[in-house]
Amino acid sequence: MVRDPELALERLEERLGRLLKLGAEASAVCLFIGLMLWIAGGPVRDENVLLSAGLLILMATPIVRVIVSLVAYARMRDWFFVTTTLLVFGVLIATLMLALLKT
Repeated sequence: MVRDPELALERLEERLGRLLKLGAEASAVCLFIGLMLWIAGGPVRDENVLLSAGLLILMATPIVRVIVSLVAYARMRDWFFVTTTLLVFGVLIATLMLALLKT
């Protein structure tokens, strides 16, 4: 466990940056390959799976970021940010539930 709060925040920012980059890259790869299959007239099932996976990864990345932040802030015992992050997580989940109910 990191004792220096500045160092802990710096490490958290680095991890979150890598997480967001990985999510964006994985999403882009899935969407690109799915789009290329669609243009080429490939198997419809494969292109739909890849396009859906790309969109799901893109939408899930911010939620995973909030969860990682929540765990990190709890480990640092920064209760203000734990509470704030829980509120953000609640808003994200409420939005997701409302979107699912609309469909």
